[in-house]
Amino acid sequence: MKNFSFIFILFILFVLPHDRLDAESISTKNAKVYFISPLDGQTVNNPVKIVFGISGMKILPAGIKEEYSGHHHLLIDLPVLPNLNQPIPSDDQHIHFGKGQTETTIQLTEGEHTLQLLFADFIHIPHTPPLYSKKIKINVKNYND
Repeated sequence: MKNFSFIFILFILFVLPHDRLDAESISTKNAKVYFISPLDGQTVNNPVKIVFGISGMKILPAGIKEEYSGHHHLLIDLPVLPNLNQPIPSDDQHIHFGKGQTETTIQLTEGEHTLQLLFADFIHIPHTPPLYSKKIKINVKNYND
């Protein structure tokens, strides 16, 4: 009986057609991701308000699969983009906005920082072609300086 159950599960997984979770998500030809604020080279005070922009794609929360849609991820002080074929990591340098947020306020240490936006699909995997902003530099000052 155990062999039958195992074979049945394999049949379901590999033979019957189903919607693959890892199917590639496509971006539109004219899609663009950008920062509304802050601007490249700007000096800002803590807390830092960051406003995200996107055109040509629809913003939806993580977990909702729809063509030409996704949500923002903020990359902080990364020398290079993460692997664009894998889900974006979640840590202090890869901040997910899986509820569909288009802005945030964050605390950064005083000094120079780089920011970049990366748009990804319902399971946090970047689209094809990938949608990412120009990397910007900001200088953070403490508000009492």
